[in-house]
Amino acid sequence: MLRQVVRSKAGKDCGDYFVILAENEGFAYIADGRLRKVEKPKRKNVRHLAPTNTVLKPEDCETNKKLRAALAGFNMTDEGGNLLVQRRRD
Repeated sequence: MLRQVVRSKAGKDCGDYFVILAENEGFAYIADGRLRKVEKPKRKNVRHLAPTNTVLKPEDCETNKKLRAALAGFNMTDEGGNLLVQRRRD
């Protein structure tokens, strides 16, 4: 579903939250406004994404700054995109 907030279940971005910007044949194009920008979203298999019940408004996905602000509560970041809690990746 477009503009849905999802959590990555696999890969080096495992545990991070993203927004689906587009979908195509079993793949979703996701961005978080920090590492993956709106201009160049990451292509990820939908099997590696866990959906949440949150769908963002279209205006929240227009720019990287707005996207970071919308995902700040999920990723535990401030509005500038700086991580407040370092995730442990073993």
